[in-house]
Formats: sequence, C-alpha cells, structure tokens
Amino acid sequence: MYRVKLLAGTAAALLSQASFAQPAATSGQPEDAAAQPAESPTAAAQPTSATGRPDDYHAQESQEIVVTGYARNRSDILSGSSVVSGDDLAREQRPTIGDTLARLPGVSATSFGPNASRPVLRGFQGDRVRILTDGIGSLDVSSASADHAVSINPLTADRIEVLRGPAALLFGSSAIGGVVNVVESRIPRLVPTEAAHVEAIIGYASAADQRSGNAEIDVPVGPHFVVHADGSYSQSDDLRTGGYLLTPALRADAAASPDAAIRALADLRGRLPNSAGKTWDVAAGAAWIDGDSNAGVSVSHYGSLYGVPIRFSLDPAVEAEAPRIDIAQTRIDGRAEIDTGSGFVDSVRLRGGWSHYRHFELEENGEIGTAFYNNGFEGRAEARQSNRGGWGGGFGAQYYQSDLRVSGDEKFLPPNTTRQLGLFMLETLDRGPFKAEGGLRYEHSSLHADADSGLGNAELQRSFDAVSGSVGASYAIAPSLRFGINLSRSERAPDVEELFASGPHAGTQAFEVGDPDLTSERSWGLEATLRRTGDAFSFSASIFKSWFSGYIYDRRTGQMIDDLPVFQTSQDDATYQGVELEASARLGQIGATTINLDGVADYVRATIESAGPAPHIPPLRLLGGIEAQSPLATGRVEVEWVNDQDRVAALETTTEGYTMVNASLALHPFGSRNQSSIVLSANNIFDVVARRHASFLKDYAPLAGRDLRISARFTF
Repeated sequence: MYRVKLLAGTAAALLSQASFAQPAATSGQPEDAAAQPAESPTAAAQPTSATGRPDDYHAQESQEIVVTGYARNRSDILSGSSVVSGDDLAREQRPTIGDTLARLPGVSATSFGPNASRPVLRGFQGDRVRILTDGIGSLDVSSASADHAVSINPLTADRIEVLRGPAALLFGSSAIGGVVNVVESRIPRLVPTEAAHVEAIIGYASAADQRSGNAEIDVPVGPHFVVHADGSYSQSDDLRTGGYLLTPALRADAAASPDAAIRALADLRGRLPNSAGKTWDVAAGAAWIDGDSNAGVSVSHYGSLYGVPIRFSLDPAVEAEAPRIDIAQTRIDGRAEIDTGSGFVDSVRLRGGWSHYRHFELEENGEIGTAFYNNGFEGRAEARQSNRGGWGGGFGAQYYQSDLRVSGDEKFLPPNTTRQLGLFMLETLDRGPFKAEGGLRYEHSSLHADADSGLGNAELQRSFDAVSGSVGASYAIAPSLRFGINLSRSERAPDVEELFASGPHAGTQAFEVGDPDLTSERSWGLEATLRRTGDAFSFSASIFKSWFSGYIYDRRTGQMIDDLPVFQTSQDDATYQGVELEASARLGQIGATTINLDGVADYVRATIESAGPAPHIPPLRLLGGIEAQSPLATGRVEVEWVNDQDRVAALETTTEGYTMVNASLALHPFGSRNQSSIVLSANNIFDVVARRHASFLKDYAPLAGRDLRISARFTF
C-alpha cells in the first residue's frame, strides 16, 4: 500500500513523508480511493519502530493526502492534482522539472533547450507557477527568464507533486497557475531500522548521451537521531533531435537567401548545437525524530553549467550568440514539527530556507557577460487545527525576501529588493457526502529598485496589498461519484522584472522593457469537477475559467533595439478557460498481472482583450496508454498526440502538431516490497520532429528524437 502526505499549509506547499505511486501516474490517473483506504489492514499490521513508523524502511505506506496537515482523500480536493514517484518518476525523469512533468494532465513545459525547462500549468508559466523544494521556494532567478534553469535537481526527488487550479492560490499570490513541489529527504523524516539505509540511482539516455547518478545514505545515531548525506552528478552532450532544427518556414527563408552561410542553415538537422550541460549537487542533513514531532537542518550546494541553444538569425549582419550559463547555489534549510497533543491546535510546523545564488551568463570565449547575484530567504509557520465535529483546517504566516543584483554589459535590471509577508487560513467541513472548504490569504509586497544611471532610472519603490481566497464544495451524488465546484478570487503583485526591466537579455534574445506604473493583477476563477473512483474504472474531469483585470503580459512591439526584438510589459483584461480529463479502466486480469487502460486530454484557450490570443499557450493534447502490472514487472506503451497550434498572438509563429509513441518496462528484481528497480524506456520511438508551442525556442530547437533510457535504482 502507498501513503502520501501533502503537508501544505494554505500558503505552505505540498509536503510529504512517504512515496505515492499510481498505476498510471504518467497520465495523472485518479487514485482508486475505494480500493485504497487511508488506513488499510496491511499498513496497520506492519511492525513499527520507536518512532511509531513502519519498521520496514523500504515499505511504502497507505494512500493518504494531507493538506494543511489535515488528512483528506485526493478525490476530495477541489482542483487538479498529480503525484509522480517510484517507477513512474524513474521513467519520466529528465534533467529538468518541466520535462519530467510534461506528460501530466494540464502540464506542458517551456523547453528552452534540454537543460532549462520550467513547468507550464494550464497555460501559465513564469511567476504564475510556484516551484518548491520540500515546501520552500527554489530561491533562484528561474522565474525571471525562460533560459534560467530551476536550481532543483530531479535526481534528488523522492516524489514530485503538482496542484493545479484555485486551491494553489493559497500557496501564494504568484501560484495562480499552480504549485510544483519536489519532495526530498535531505532533512530525514524516518529513523532507519537498519545500521544504514542506502539508495543509489544510475541512468543513461541515448539522445544526449546523458550519464547520471545519485547516492544517499541515512544513518541512525540512537533511537531518535538520523544523519543524512547525498550527492548527484549528471552530464550530457548536445541533444539529438528527430530531424531538421529549423521549422519548414524558416528553412524556406534560409534556402532563398543569397548568403551561402544563411543557406547552409536550411540543412541543419540532428544534433542541437550548444545544448550540452552538466549538473552536480551535494547535501548533508540531520534530524531528531520522536513520534510525530521532529526537527532538523540540511546544507546543500547545487551547480550547473549548460548551453543555451542558438537562435539562428537569417540576417547576415546579425551574429547568432551561443551563450552558456553557470549556476551555483548554497542553501541552508530547516524544519520543525511539534505535536501539541490536544486542544484547538494539535500540531505546529516551522519551515525555513536561506540561499546564496549566483548565475553567470558566459560569452563563447568564456568571459562573463552578465552576472546575477541573489540572496533569498523564505520562512513559514503553520498551525494545524484539531478535527472537531467534521471541522478542520489550519492557519499560518509566511515571509519571503530576495536581494537581487545584476551586472554586466547586458544588465536589464537595476539592483532590487523584494519583501513579502503573507497571512493565510484554510477551513474544511466534512459531513460525509457533503464536503466544503474555504481559504483566505492576505499578502503585502514591497519592491524597491536602486537608482541606476546605466539603465537611466531613479530610485523606485512600489508596495502592494493583495487579498486572495477561494470557497468550494463537493457532494457525493453516488457512492463513488462526486461533483464539486470552486470559486476563487486572486490578486497578484507585479514582480521586479515586470516593473523594472530595461535592457537586452542575451539568453532570450530580447530587449525587455518593464512598466514601473503597473497595478496589481486581479482575477476571478470558477472550476467544476466530476470524479469517479472505483477499482475497475475511475475518471476525473475539470472545467475551468478565469477572468483577469489588469492581466500582465509581454507585448512584442515590432521594434528592434541592438538587433533584438522589443518586448514591453503591458496590462489588459484577459480570459483563460480550459478542460482536463483523465480516466483509467481495468481491462482484465491474467494470473497476477493486471491490464489497465488510461488516458488524458487537456486544452486551454487564452485571450487578451485588445491583443487577441495570448502567447505560448499549449494546444489540445491527447495521451493514451495501456499497461500490464505484476508484482515483479510493469510494461507500458503510450501514444501522445498534440494538435497544431494556429491560434497565436501577434508576431508569434504557428506550431505543427506531432504524434509520439513511447514504451517502458519496469523490473523489480528483489520483489515488490523492495524499492529497487530497473526501468527501461524508449521515447519518441519513431523519431518524429516535435516542438512545444510554449517554448520560446520552438522554431529553432525541437525536442529530443528517439531516446533509449535505462535507470537502475538500488536500495538496501
């Protein structure tokens, strides 16, 4: 049995203690709530250690989801949610968080090359999607630009959780698109029953000749104290794509050029120049654990060096750049959870993280062109209410601070500081077939930019007060069928890039111009859900729409400065609407092998009132798979169809659709209770040319071609 705890405070992120796996997590299949009770006889019968946890450190626990420390079945959550772990995570694991999650319902990726790809949730990206590690922000500058990698290594993840829709608003005003939380074990939550618990992962992927490995160890020191250490390394060459690098339209333009060097671009195919990279990180942690109370700390260092694929110019007078990005981050994280025993509050949770981050954009000769330095801190305090008469919930506070400095010839931001204080609460009511929840968050943001003569700006100071909230309810119209509806209202303060940017950005090949007079972005959202849970058949459907007032977006003006297109931050009214569908059915049983069929469909339509279609919106996508599961092996074949995207913004190009076929086989050589596994997968088997419309580089950098992967995980 599997157990998951999403320990997230209304504004705190989804946090967990154990692994969660679904029969077809790749498709985000709803879990079988009827067949998987939160406390099963199997789980109850397991021997426990002094900590009260299952004595078998390798065994996975029963299914349970906890939001704000309050146990809830996943089918009760009034928004889309997905969790990837175990074999599914091993099969989907890529160098970036975005590409790792791209097959989940409602999720695409920015795909700025194979080393910088953030998740796109329901068409939202950048500052509208929060990416967390164990409930705390990544404390980097990845939301500032699509070419900036997230400083979280998927190799270190035990599980990755995604929450889409209105419920994510409770995690911060910038989470209107959703929340992605990478759950790690660098601050241990369990005391091993053996002398040392060791896990190791090694992997290889053929498309980029990627070699990767991760190892971690947990050692108990007495009955309540655990020390932890881990390290990982990944290196890849230039990515091999499925065909020509440039789109047919660009190839035709290149072939018609009188310049021989430009004509040669039409024949570029296969390897994607300047897309190689390497990433490494190390960490050490320790924790004291006694029942449901624990406290711990970890120190980690992350480093990455990768190339940004070339955006080839068809103008002979413009020299195409091939920048590389060198990232280093040192973090200190802490966590404490206190079981108060009884009363109005039954537990208190504290979580904090501090980071020193630096980011160099390197010229082709290795010189530093632009440098980013960021000192960041985020802290949360949450209190979980005791469940009394069906009432539950929690409340708390969050503080965030960022001090960002940019220097170099292509500096586009003045020195700036962001401070943010949030207060939040969530209340839930459970009356059997009827369930309701309401959340509220107040957030004060203060943004300050120093005077900078190089950018021509004086000292600037802006502050914003934002109130966001949601209220929703669901009703079981049949024992396994539940209908829900959720209404949300959100406010988002502009970020420093939207307010203060003014200059060229080599990574995105754009001249970015902010607007210091922006107002808060406001929206109303409505979402309806219908879910069925069952052992033989389950499905989930979500229909959503958001109405924005003062929607903030980058508008391409058509002007050129320093041979770069100008993007001006603007505001207007806008609407986002869409649908997400997912289903799973048991086709039959052959001995100990179960045959399942699953599918996903998602679609988003976004319109800016005076400008027409919003840019970078993923098109209609269908994904279906058939899977054979047994205790020792799981085999899967899936087909992903992505439609053309011809509903585009001004000066944006259309994107051809594609059909991709993937297959995988997961083996458990030591039995199902041991998490050791070997996963073999073949992705894009027919070597098609595939481009994601959400990518700024889609016209120059296709996705990987045929990619054969092997991942071996050992735990003992």
